[in-house]
Amino acid sequence: MAGNSEISEGELKREEESDDLFEFGDDLELNQFDGLPYSSRYYRLLQERKTLRVWKYRHEFMTLLENNQILIVSGTTKTGKSTQIPQWCAEFCLSAQYQHGVVVCSQIQRRQAVDLALRVADEMDVNIGHEIGYSIPLETCCSNDTILRFCTDDVLLREMMSDPMLEHYGVVVIDQAHERTVSTDVLLGLLREVLLQQPELRVVVLSAPPASDTLLTHYGNVPCLHLDAPCAGEVIHSNSSSADSFYSALRLALEVHRSREPGDVAVFLASVQEVVCACNILTKEASRMSVSLGELIAVPLCPGHTGMCPQITESPQKRRRVFISCSQSEDLFWLVDTITFVIDTGVEKRLVYNPRVRASSEVIRPISKCQAEIRKRLTGSTGKCFCLYPEDVQLPAEIPPRILESNITSTALYLKRMETAGIGHCDFISRPDPEGLMQALEELDYLAALDNDGNLSEMGIIMSELPLDPQMAKALLASCEFDCASEMLTIAAMLTAPSCFIEPPVGMVTEVMRCHVKFQHPEGDHFTLINIYNTFKRSQKEPCDQEQWCEEYFLCCDALQTSDAIRAQLTDILKRIELPISEPAFGTKTNALNIKRALLAGYFMQIARDVDGSGNYFMLLNKHVAQVHRLSGYGAKAHKLGLPEWVLFHEYNLSDNCIRTVTQISPQAFLQMVPQYFFCNLPPSESKEILQHILDRDRTGNARTKPQPAAIETKTEEAESHDRCVIQ
Repeated sequence: MAGNSEISEGELKREEESDDLFEFGDDLELNQFDGLPYSSRYYRLLQERKTLRVWKYRHEFMTLLENNQILIVSGTTKTGKSTQIPQWCAEFCLSAQYQHGVVVCSQIQRRQAVDLALRVADEMDVNIGHEIGYSIPLETCCSNDTILRFCTDDVLLREMMSDPMLEHYGVVVIDQAHERTVSTDVLLGLLREVLLQQPELRVVVLSAPPASDTLLTHYGNVPCLHLDAPCAGEVIHSNSSSADSFYSALRLALEVHRSREPGDVAVFLASVQEVVCACNILTKEASRMSVSLGELIAVPLCPGHTGMCPQITESPQKRRRVFISCSQSEDLFWLVDTITFVIDTGVEKRLVYNPRVRASSEVIRPISKCQAEIRKRLTGSTGKCFCLYPEDVQLPAEIPPRILESNITSTALYLKRMETAGIGHCDFISRPDPEGLMQALEELDYLAALDNDGNLSEMGIIMSELPLDPQMAKALLASCEFDCASEMLTIAAMLTAPSCFIEPPVGMVTEVMRCHVKFQHPEGDHFTLINIYNTFKRSQKEPCDQEQWCEEYFLCCDALQTSDAIRAQLTDILKRIELPISEPAFGTKTNALNIKRALLAGYFMQIARDVDGSGNYFMLLNKHVAQVHRLSGYGAKAHKLGLPEWVLFHEYNLSDNCIRTVTQISPQAFLQMVPQYFFCNLPPSESKEILQHILDRDRTGNARTKPQPAAIETKTEEAESHDRCVIQ
């Protein structure tokens, strides 16, 4: 009985505890987004959120959002605006029971979109992929229950092709507007038109001063919420601008480490190439330093470049991290609270497009005052910022709009597509250069993307479905006619993804070239890319480590995996629009000829001729003379086999005066594929006269026949018909 009595008392005690739990559970606060009780972590994070500078503006923001269609929020990094404002917008949509839609927040970097989604899901105490999601190129993590989605600005633009009025959304948040990317500027221009037709839609633009003043001027009488900026620490300027600011920055980083002062270091250099070089130098120097100083770790932080944006974690003890970065990376430091020192070279390298030459050049110039102020505030009030330029130097106020410095042919194609969707006007903050716009429209006309009235043609509509530049899109569509779509899918993916070639380390150029020569194809670099991709895919089926395989051949594994994902995406699009995809036939003469035809269908504007047999290539369109890039297959074998007379190239860079990704073609194949009105408009030259002579001889000697995909392997390229391609 005693035992039974003890059991009864134990059961009674458990029942009382259970009753207490139920009583406590009745008082639990439920999450308004998923209906579940908040976790203890939610309340801890809530206390952290309330310390952010943006928090005290919460009530004012909600009031302005309710009463205005457009709202501008101006503040630097470290204010919390990128994490808190999207959450408040979600609460605003919830208050209306999502009658007008959910929230989307655009970012300029893939990494930023993912990191913010993960952080916001944590703060809101909900699941990533359900209530909170993200969409970046080649990766989507969301569901039908998603109420707040982070995405890159280019993803949101493509979404507008199928939903031009953004009817799925109640609030659109445009973050990092001060960076003035092409996609963000186009979004801001189109949204002004959308708001006229969607009175319930809200647009929130997050920017940094003084770019917010430009937005205010553009949008007129709209409210602007100015956030208090974090206090900057001690700012130390150099007495004069140094030509070797790169080495000055590295020496200063090493001196900081030797000083034993605690804290991580952020170094801002001019370009990605400098970031790679700096990491190698610092890693080498750190290995020579005394162990008593602690470990020095160089961390590259370059968003948008494969393998150069590692996951940021807590700083390990007795280790100092040196984050080495360049432009457009400032906002990534919201995750890092350990930055005590900032070293700013004050310069950046940007690609500037010249529409007259149809090529880009690298320009080194000062950063903007906007960027400089953001960098100074990364250390907080107790840190130090070393500016390697004089205090009285005149910096431009804002970051130059990229739409004024880029090839806007893809943008023109997109806007033509939006015209067919009912949005006929894009109110640009900075209107594109008229010469650049005319060149873009002319190029679309040459590619048969426009009809006689200047509207998007059927070909143009299909081209706009592909997330490729217009020339590559046209080449891929042509490959469906010439039975080489499988190979062109690979070429398109490899040239769209980051380069798979790793820059040769110092002293290892010969060894790297020896490894790469194993993949080289006699027809040219485009064919070499197919070889690399096919070999990479075969390595997946073998019991070997892919990353190790890539390291052995000095190839970037991440870039090849990205190419694989892009190829799968393009394949799905071709199947969706019911275009034929041929079986692989790589390695046959017939297939090689058809690949060249498909390439010429898109890249007939990028043809060059070796005028003296020594590698001086005369480009027919701009009459410039350039050399083949040293990493090209032709560059490696020129001394043995000589260079081809006529080539097609993928790109031309004015800075090093080199053409890249080069493939041999015949003048007959070029004449077969080139639109006649483009050929007539080519400037006079000896090369054009040679082509005209071939064309005249062909007209008088042979009857013109409609070209068909080559069907017999033994048929040589010279024996092919020179008629125009039917897809023109």
